[in-house]
Amino acid sequence: MNANALQFRRATDAKAFDLRHRAIVGKNTATYHAAVARGLARFADWETARRRAAAIKWEVMNHLDRYLEEFERNVIARGGHVHWAETGAEASELVVSLARQHGVRKVVKAKSMVTEEIHLNPALESAGVTVLETDLGEYICQLRGEPPYHIVTPVMHLNREQIARTFNEKFGTPLDATAEQLAGIAREKLRREFLSADMGISGANFAVANPGMIGLCTNEGNGRLTTALPRLHVAIVGIEKLVPRLEDLALFWPLLATRGTGQFLTVYNTLIGGSENFHVILLDNGRTKLLADVEQRDALHCIRCGACLNACPVYRTVGGHSYGTTYQGPLGSMITPHLRGWEDWSHLPYASSLCGKCADVCPAHIPIHHHLLHNRRNSVQRHCDAPLQRFAFRIWRWAMQSPGCYALGGKLARLGMWLGIAKPLARLWTERRDLPDPPRQAFRDWWRSNERA
Repeated sequence: MNANALQFRRATDAKAFDLRHRAIVGKNTATYHAAVARGLARFADWETARRRAAAIKWEVMNHLDRYLEEFERNVIARGGHVHWAETGAEASELVVSLARQHGVRKVVKAKSMVTEEIHLNPALESAGVTVLETDLGEYICQLRGEPPYHIVTPVMHLNREQIARTFNEKFGTPLDATAEQLAGIAREKLRREFLSADMGISGANFAVANPGMIGLCTNEGNGRLTTALPRLHVAIVGIEKLVPRLEDLALFWPLLATRGTGQFLTVYNTLIGGSENFHVILLDNGRTKLLADVEQRDALHCIRCGACLNACPVYRTVGGHSYGTTYQGPLGSMITPHLRGWEDWSHLPYASSLCGKCADVCPAHIPIHHHLLHNRRNSVQRHCDAPLQRFAFRIWRWAMQSPGCYALGGKLARLGMWLGIAKPLARLWTERRDLPDPPRQAFRDWWRSNERA
């Protein structure tokens, strides 16, 4: 078992039985599901909308080279700058280089998971640049020294009392501060940072090839302040974020908002085009490897709404931090092995019950549970699974191919349970569960004796 898999197992063992944590997440996801139910009612035909979205993303992914060149050409025509980064390290180096070139000392950031993916904050801080998260949830994570718990709601795992305790430790505010007071404190402190920042950094929810603009969807004013007030704006955009035309946002903005938070539209929907101080970094970081896989390239259709996380029973049980990745839940289990390597992340596709709920809620119509099965197959083909596990499945396959072997295996298992041999072998299972009493009779034997009755 590699280090990441071991960390995942230890974290899940702890979180699965943390009743307070599960209660907070359960309450927050219940509120989310109620909001989404109201949001879906606004669509005349939700299934047709998601099928249309899948068709648009299919068109983009299968002609990505053309749309990327069109996007670059149109951004430059508007006066902006486009940079290409093959890896996360290259993207971070580009941002650091721009910061040095323009004498940047302080950076404010809008919410951006892609900057989490490339570990941009440590790279800037190593270069002597102060970095401040300005999304309220991300700001709280930064104060606590934690990564985001969820790709849309970074502090889903915290309640008001825990956040108030963090603010008390950092700013000396009252422990009984209300949610409104806590938001007001953050707003007051961040407003000064916006006015003194030299560079604003954002991601992009969408990159529109024609007319060469990025689209941002936010529920706080920090996104517009980050992109408008500093003298330099850098947007880091995964190459899969492209849509062909401006009118496509009339579909994708409501899809993202409805499945992301239950709103029909987010509060601020912003289009940003080129200017002399506008820089776009187009990031690959493993995406073209996934694009080359014809069987699984539709995983790149994801619009990062987070719906699959909220629907997943495993995610709701073990929590976002257990995964140890930027993208958690079914989304992370689907794409992380492709983006970050099979050797270290082949365990993630097994963190699923394969119930299919993730695919049911996906607004881009991605068959996520099928991709998790494909990833399991891929990990076995690459010999990333444990030798003992591989041996056990070979024995299981041999037994399942022969009725006689299957019956013999059942008899031996029952005998082992009667003699108490099974308990030591099932130790990991019985740490948290009772081992059932062995059946007195196999179903096969019962059927033979009762089929004529």
